[in-house]
Amino acid sequence: MIKNIIFDFGDVFINLDKQATYREMEKLGVTKVSEEMISVYHQYEKGLISTDDFIGFYQEKFPFIKRQELVDAWNAILLNFPKERLEFLQALSASKKYRLFLLSNTNELHISWVQQQWGMELYDAFKNCFEQFYLSHEINFRKPDANIYKFVLEENNLKASETLFVDDLKENTDAAQKLGIQAWNLVPEEEDVVNMHIKKKL
Repeated sequence: MIKNIIFDFGDVFINLDKQATYREMEKLGVTKVSEEMISVYHQYEKGLISTDDFIGFYQEKFPFIKRQELVDAWNAILLNFPKERLEFLQALSASKKYRLFLLSNTNELHISWVQQQWGMELYDAFKNCFEQFYLSHEINFRKPDANIYKFVLEENNLKASETLFVDDLKENTDAAQKLGIQAWNLVPEEEDVVNMHIKKKL
């Protein structure tokens, strides 16, 4: 029996264009993503380096790109937040049937953009639907590493078998399932979280 639900954020609640940052960086003259760039990105997503250090890394490698251009390219991945998803989440929260958690790989620049674009009233309305709101850059873990799931389970005394994890990336749901967590690998182009009761029979 499901008692707890852990939700991802991107492409579960907020829509993403996952290729947008690559396209925008190409326009700025960055045509290849190196292993070093991916490593720095993962460090930033874990909160192990600051935003200034993250931007500084790119400015050092690509001095012809302005800071704001980098920030805009980085945030290009973020799209809209459909109203019906907030309504779904608020109704689920109000029902008190499940303990709700958010677990997102994200970073300071992206969350700052969300707060500015949504406004704090909407952001807080969303955040307040969850018992805990875990962002990778604040807890220093990132999916699909096993330790991030163990952290959430242990911090909240959750049983893996009673917990459902909803994420759009299969590598993330696969990692959760290895720990005994039930999972729904939501496919953004085909499925919507608002239909979860049909998909998962909650």
